[in-house]
Amino acid sequence: MLLRTPRALLSFLAVCATLAALFLGAGAPPAAAAGSLPCDLYAAAGTPCVAAHSLVRALYTSYNGPLYQVQRARDGAKTNIGLLSAGGYANAAAQDSFCSGTTCIITEIHDQSPRHNDLTIEGAGGAGAADVGAPADALPVTAGGHQVYGLEISAGMGYRDNSTSGVAVNGQAEGMYMVTSGTHVNNRCCFDYGNAETNNMDTGNGHMDAINFGTECWFSPCYGQGPWVQADLENGLFQSDAGYSKNTSNTGTGPLPFVTALLKNNGQNHFALKYGNARSGGLTTTYSGGEPTAGGYSPMHQEGAIVLGTGGDNSNGSIGSFFEGVMTAGIPTDAADDAVQADIVSVGYGGPTGSTGTLGPGSEISLRATTSCCTGDYVRHQNDAAVISTVTSSSSSLDRNDATWIVRRGLADSSCVSFESRNYPGDFLRHYDYRVRRQPMDGTAQFRADATFCPQTGKSGTGTSFASYNYPTRYLRHYDHSLYIASNGGTNAFDSATSWTEDVSWAVTAPWAP
Repeated sequence: MLLRTPRALLSFLAVCATLAALFLGAGAPPAAAAGSLPCDLYAAAGTPCVAAHSLVRALYTSYNGPLYQVQRARDGAKTNIGLLSAGGYANAAAQDSFCSGTTCIITEIHDQSPRHNDLTIEGAGGAGAADVGAPADALPVTAGGHQVYGLEISAGMGYRDNSTSGVAVNGQAEGMYMVTSGTHVNNRCCFDYGNAETNNMDTGNGHMDAINFGTECWFSPCYGQGPWVQADLENGLFQSDAGYSKNTSNTGTGPLPFVTALLKNNGQNHFALKYGNARSGGLTTTYSGGEPTAGGYSPMHQEGAIVLGTGGDNSNGSIGSFFEGVMTAGIPTDAADDAVQADIVSVGYGGPTGSTGTLGPGSEISLRATTSCCTGDYVRHQNDAAVISTVTSSSSSLDRNDATWIVRRGLADSSCVSFESRNYPGDFLRHYDYRVRRQPMDGTAQFRADATFCPQTGKSGTGTSFASYNYPTRYLRHYDHSLYIASNGGTNAFDSATSWTEDVSWAVTAPWAP
């Protein structure tokens, strides 16, 4: 066999070491070589990936194929988005170039494993009409120091493959993980990734085996506010064999921007759930025990389809974020899970963009008021609303993060700008009924227009003013500590001409949370 790269050699040696240990009776396989990616690590542990999906990066050191496919609205043309290099990160610039001057949706997510279990837009099912593709630019994020895009699912979006190869069926063992976000969730069914029915219908207990992530509490009690990592085993989101949580300390992940969610199931009498902060630390096991005690779950009856973003019967009311995920043949060891988590942390999801204090795309900034009353106040989000409040170097980490924004090309016009939340990936400042809020990008033309602001010289003669793209005589203004798009005079209190020019003029500063 000809090994073309040092990385391939490392992976080969790791597999050889594993086999040697097994033959010698040395117990658990050793950790794979340093530099290995998730599917290399799982293969070295004897549980190879049968599905490997990511919009962000390669999941094998040797992979150099396409990650996903986009289709542009202008002419219906499609193209695949690949990697900057083998084993590396997505070539997001290729997407930006292809989609320039129009919008794109994601039509296919390629499987990096040799099984070719590619996901396409999901068709109609027992509980939902045919889905639509997610907007390709809705979830810009930094990974590995590169600007890439994740997948942002809104209600009515989902992906599926009903004709797979190698995925567990009829009680076979499997493991799976996904990197998702605790900031873009709801309590609707069902943001899943994993094993599902092959006919888009609910065919009974135990016919699914998928990770679920959200705030839906199917079996009471659930503790805390969530979101929780749960197992969608069909006809229930399970936190234990009884369904409800037996773990009072499992209150959910909270609004962590990046979460590792993990499920493994031997298909017969045991499943386990884990989660971790995808930016630091290890994994926490929230349940490890028997299959659900209700009938049909022991043994399992998996059918082997793969679903992403919906339930097995295409219940598609959920929202969620997806960056990467894999499914394995067999149950990975805890050591392999820990090694994969360490690799995920090394990606540096949501790390600094490398640019600060300007209105260039990708720059991280804070926006300071220039009105004499409020020169220590900055635009921040609070309970989804945009407000101004005092932020200093002694402010809490939360306050400083809430007051930091990432400049993006205008979602409706690339000559303007949009502002993405630093700690809520995929959420942008947008106006609704003239009030400015922080909301997740849903891909609609209305959202794009509402979230686009066109900079010009400050109306007071200092700083920068931001005209609303779709209401060009209205500008981003603070009034009574809240944010609006306001005209200079009008019937609304926030349109008052008093100090209008100062209130719509902003200082673009270095970010409070770079």
